[in-house]
Amino acid sequence: MEKSLVLIKPDAMLRGSAGAIIGRLQGQGLKLLALRMLHMDKALAERHYAIHAGKPFFEDLIDYIISTPIVAAVFEAEGAVEKIRGIMGATDPSKAAAGTIRADFGQDIQQNATHASDSPETAEKEIELFFKGDEIFSY
Repeated sequence: MEKSLVLIKPDAMLRGSAGAIIGRLQGQGLKLLALRMLHMDKALAERHYAIHAGKPFFEDLIDYIISTPIVAAVFEAEGAVEKIRGIMGATDPSKAAAGTIRADFGQDIQQNATHASDSPETAEKEIELFFKGDEIFSY
């Protein structure tokens, strides 16, 4: 079984969409293993988005993700990373397929409601940023 990190971003939090997003993922057969709400600090945000350091949008991305509390979750399923990314849709909500999370809840390429790990290797690293081992449950 594969695990993936999901973040529910500030724009979705401000619109009260966290429960609906989690429900959609669970409704597609993904098992919720860990869940927490947190206000990400700048240091964590910079570690999480380190791949984008030096890009023109990096500072705006950091300011955005630390602007309000977010929800972090770990989901598990066979092929979880690919499955979740399919359910979420394209990063740019205007290009996301109808019925995907980003098409339904996203506003623009930055305020796109969610983040999901892009590979199983990235998922492992991202999960470790947000959760300790004993905070992830199996059932």
